[in-house]
Formats: sequence, structure tokens, C-alpha cells
Amino acid sequence: MTVRILRPLLLLPVFGLLSGCNMVLMQPSGDIAMRQRDLILASTGLMLLIIIPVIAATLFFAWRYRASNKAATYDPDWHHSTHLEVLIWSAPLVIVIALGALTWISTHTLDPYRPLSRLDASRPLPKDVKPLVVEVVALDWKWLFFYPDQGIATVNEIAAPVDVPITFKITAATVMNSFFIPALAGQIYAMPGMETKLHAVINKPGTFEGMSANYSGSGFSRMNFRFVGLDQAGFDAWVAKAKAADKPLSRDAYLELERPSEREPVTFYSSVDSGLYGRVLNMCAVPGKMCMHEMMAIDAKGGAGKDSHANRARLEYDNRYAERGDEGNAATVGGSGRSSHSPEQPQGMKPKSTAPEVKPHSGSDHSGHDHSGHATGAGDAAPAGDGSKGDGTKSDGPGGTDPVAPGQLNK
Repeated sequence: MTVRILRPLLLLPVFGLLSGCNMVLMQPSGDIAMRQRDLILASTGLMLLIIIPVIAATLFFAWRYRASNKAATYDPDWHHSTHLEVLIWSAPLVIVIALGALTWISTHTLDPYRPLSRLDASRPLPKDVKPLVVEVVALDWKWLFFYPDQGIATVNEIAAPVDVPITFKITAATVMNSFFIPALAGQIYAMPGMETKLHAVINKPGTFEGMSANYSGSGFSRMNFRFVGLDQAGFDAWVAKAKAADKPLSRDAYLELERPSEREPVTFYSSVDSGLYGRVLNMCAVPGKMCMHEMMAIDAKGGAGKDSHANRARLEYDNRYAERGDEGNAATVGGSGRSSHSPEQPQGMKPKSTAPEVKPHSGSDHSGHDHSGHATGAGDAAPAGDGSKGDGTKSDGPGGTDPVAPGQLNK
């Protein structure tokens, strides 16, 4: 055998490695994910209708009109063919129209905010079925799930009965994440101060992987959770197991859980403080903070005028880690210069000493004005304990402790 024939054979072991790939997107277990897979396959098939003929024609013309083929017609002045022009423009136009129609229909049909209309391709949604409501909170770096109807909460594990529609209400406590269970449905973002929704259904029992699909800091790679599909009896037993944990999720317990951590084990909470998810959503879980809906109500009435100055401190939220002595959210080892949350240290990185506690800033911001309307010049003395250097400029704390204006809370 020649070397030319042996070279392709050397690639066969490489293709064998592909057998270890997880093809969950192409073999989902939920109807929404199944319809999304069908959309991927249909779109790919439509595009291949033009790609394959073009590749085949390119190879054919290269072979047919090669220099060694003396039988081929040589016409260096050729410049136009009506038949080719019609073929070249009409085929892609038809495919683009078909793709556009398919995308437009699927965009509305698979809208994550749209309630389900069926359990699968052969079964419509029963009229008397009640969806399972799950409230999702993305934390650093773990997932918290509230079951309001069952009165329980879990960390890094979620369960649902088979063939029962699920309504996810999703938010985040700190930075933006993306909630994604490939076997169940597509991803949707989790953002602080906002609530997104996702409707889905699991059609097969089993244990499936969930993850964050949006980078959110040094613990992102371990921000995974389990999704378990169970029959109704199994789900009832799972709920009973959570209730038997005898571990309530109080407001104080939540604030402790909210601290940045990695590799959190699965945890069950037998009860949840009333309104806790609402406080997380409205960014007022920390005592003394103003809820977003309170601020919205004030804005809807035209604002509070001069009295709004007193609300400023109650709206500061993103500096709470630094105030408690925790590392700022989403700070990486290389960027912060501090040791990692993870037990593994990057090669060559020596843990630095713990940064001193940073006290909260006063009412002065970087613009040189405080929020009482008085300008501050470079020669003004800096108030004690406000993080100033004494020359009218601010010193950023190790966690990024600058206060955030109310209008920036949702950005």
C-alpha cells in the first residue's frame, strides 16, 4: 500500500474518540429541547441543499476543466450564461425564504415565556393540569431552587415529575448567569433585579446535567447542578425527603448561603421564610435595603425629590461583599491578586495576605459631587472612613466597592 492510501487510515482512531462525546442536544428528553433539535436539523438540511451542490460543482469543474484535459472546451472570453445565473440566484433565494419562514414560526412557537400547549408531539396538554412552579436563583457559584407550592428549597439539585409542565421563574443575586438544562430546554439568562421565565416538560425519567452557560467568575466551571426526572410517586418521595431535612431557609441562612463558594453539596431546606424569593428578586434580602418595587413605586409617582437623598444608601447593593470582608463577585485569581476560592492554586501563584476590611463609601461619588447637591473640590478634606485618599479622589477597595447609582442596578 502506498503512503497516500495509508494517511487516511491513520485518522480512523481520531474518529473513535468522538464516541465519548455527549450528544444530549441531539438526544434530548424534553419536548421543548426535542423541538429545538428538530429546528437545528431542519435548518442544517436546508442549508446543505445549497452547500452540497456547490461543493460538488466546484470539484466537478476543477476536474472537468483541468489543464491536462485537452477534450474540454477552452473559452477564455466566456462571461455569461443565463441558465447559470438563474440557477445561482434562484436556489439560494428559495432556501433563504424557507429558512426565514421556519425561523419566524419557531421563534414564536418556542418562546420561553409562552406556556406549553402539548406534552409531546402526540399528546396535547390536559386542561386540568397544574404546572410545577420552580423559582431559580443564581448565586456565586451555586444554584438555589424554591418550590413555593411545596414549601421547600434545594441547592444544586432540582426534580420534577415526568409529563408535568414546569414553570421556571429565574433571577440572580449578583452577576448575570445563564440557566441551561440541555436535555430539557434551551438556555435563558438569570439577571439580578429581573425575572425571566422558561416553560418546559420532561418526558423521560432520569438524571440530567444542568449548568451555567454564561461566565460569572472564578467558580463558574463548577457551577453545575442535577435535574432529576421522576414519576409522581418518586417526586412525592423526593419532596418528603426535603421536608424531613428539618433545616429551614431563613433570611439569615440565605445571606450566609449567598456568600461566594464553590463545590457546594446538594442541600435540602424543609421550609422557607415567607417572601424570601421576592426579596432576592427585588434586591432587598439584606436588612435595611430598599426593594426594587418600592423604588419603582416612588418613581411612578414622580420621584421623592429632596427626600430621595436618604434612599441612596438603601439602594447600594453591589458592595456588600466588601463590607462583609468577602472577595468581590466575579473576581478571578489573576485579576484580584488574591488566593482562589478553590483548593487548587494556579502554578506559580503564591497566596497574598488578606486585604484589609473596606468601609462603605460616604455620599460622594467620582463626579466630585455629593448627593446633597454640594460640590467637592480637590482641596476639600475627605471625611474619615469614606475610602478617600485625601486629595479628593476615591480609592477603590479590593472588591470594587464604589456605590452603584439606582439607575444602574438593572444594568
